[in-house]
Amino acid sequence: MDISFFYGVIGALVGALSVWFIVDMKQQKRHLESEAERVSHEHALQAARQQVEQQIRDSELVQRELYGRLAVAEERMASLMHFRQECEQLNQELLSQREINSSQVTELRELTIRLEETRQAAEEKQRLLINSEQRLSTQFENLANRIFEQSGRKVDEQNRHSLDRLLVPLREQLDSFRRQVQDSFSQEACERHTLTHEIRNLQQLNAQMTQEAVNLTRALKGNNKTQGNWGEVVLSRVLEASGLREGHEFQTQVSIQQADGRRLQPDVVVRLPQGKDVVIDAKMSLVAYERYFNSDNEAARHLALTEHVHSLRAHMKLLGKKDYQQLPNLRTLDYVLMFVPVESAFMVAIDKHPELISEALVHNIMLVSPTTLLVALRTINNLWRYEHQSRNAQHIAERAARLYDKLRRFVDDINSLGQSLDKAQVSYRLARNKLSEGHGNIISQAEEFRALGVEVKRPILPMTMSTNAQFSFSERTVDLQLFNGDMLNNAQDCTSDLG
Repeated sequence: MDISFFYGVIGALVGALSVWFIVDMKQQKRHLESEAERVSHEHALQAARQQVEQQIRDSELVQRELYGRLAVAEERMASLMHFRQECEQLNQELLSQREINSSQVTELRELTIRLEETRQAAEEKQRLLINSEQRLSTQFENLANRIFEQSGRKVDEQNRHSLDRLLVPLREQLDSFRRQVQDSFSQEACERHTLTHEIRNLQQLNAQMTQEAVNLTRALKGNNKTQGNWGEVVLSRVLEASGLREGHEFQTQVSIQQADGRRLQPDVVVRLPQGKDVVIDAKMSLVAYERYFNSDNEAARHLALTEHVHSLRAHMKLLGKKDYQQLPNLRTLDYVLMFVPVESAFMVAIDKHPELISEALVHNIMLVSPTTLLVALRTINNLWRYEHQSRNAQHIAERAARLYDKLRRFVDDINSLGQSLDKAQVSYRLARNKLSEGHGNIISQAEEFRALGVEVKRPILPMTMSTNAQFSFSERTVDLQLFNGDMLNNAQDCTSDLG
């Protein structure tokens, strides 16, 4: 009994616990559902708030962008108004110039008419003068006849006057002859002075040529330093004749340090376009050639010529070992110009041994005489001239492109101004229709108040600006279109010519 009761109590407790657990689980479930619903609602509110804030920020960005566009539009409108004022001012100046031109044309016509009248009057005066001269000649002839018919005492007087008439022209001719003789003596003295001056110049030139011949002889007979100086003098004259400028297209006595510390000093460095250089050496020895030139013995001449060719080859090898192509800060070509300052010394060696040209090229040397060097230097001068012309043309083309781009933007602004004027004209028509035209317009309604007895100071005047405003807008639009077309055509022609 007690056990059954105990089991019953336990069962009741278990049932009660089960019921309480079930009820508690349902309450927790409802609480969790309500909490989840609350969280979901909060998320939804948060998302909605973020969306609203994003919309507000977007609206502020759009508003700032619109304000920026409005400011740009106002600045562009002010600029366009300034351009329009300048265009109107230029039109006024053009009209004034046309008026001045018209007045000048009229004045020119009047002057032409006056000139023609003056010419006709002068012709008439000349004709009258010729007739008067003829009449006077006739009268003088008649008077002379009458004088000859008078008494004999008047014959002597007439003869005296006739003699005077004969002697006066003779006296005038003698005076003219005397003046011519004096002028001839003066001209002869001047020519004698000029001839003396020219003779002195010839004497000075002869002395200079003699001195140069002596200098050449001394240079050919002197040491290598003296010969090198003479070669540099001849090279300097060739450079002057080529048209190149020292300090610009060529430099003299340039000192360059090698990697091992030694210094080389080429006689001349000629600059080429695109940063290239050409080295010219003028230290050629001509002692053997001097013996060849002054010797009368054929064997001695042959020996001297052999020594001259040997001297050329030795100098070629020495010049090739200097290796100017590898020097720093010197972007020279693959060869060096070896200058022989005497044309005949160059020609006799080449005629005797033509292989000297190829031997020189082996050592990266090119033999040149004054004539061949002058041709090469003038070619370089032409290259520099073409380079300068190309740079100037490129600079002009770039400036023309910038001008064309700026003109294009200006034409775009002018077109925008024309569109704004068209819109303003349309707005003006609509406003005028609302104000004074159409059924039930504002002015007619206001006039009805006056008709009903309302006292006014002055009545409203009728609108009279429509035709003038329309004409002004259309005229400016046409002017802007013509202005744009002319400027664009001129700019395109300029850029096409430069391009």
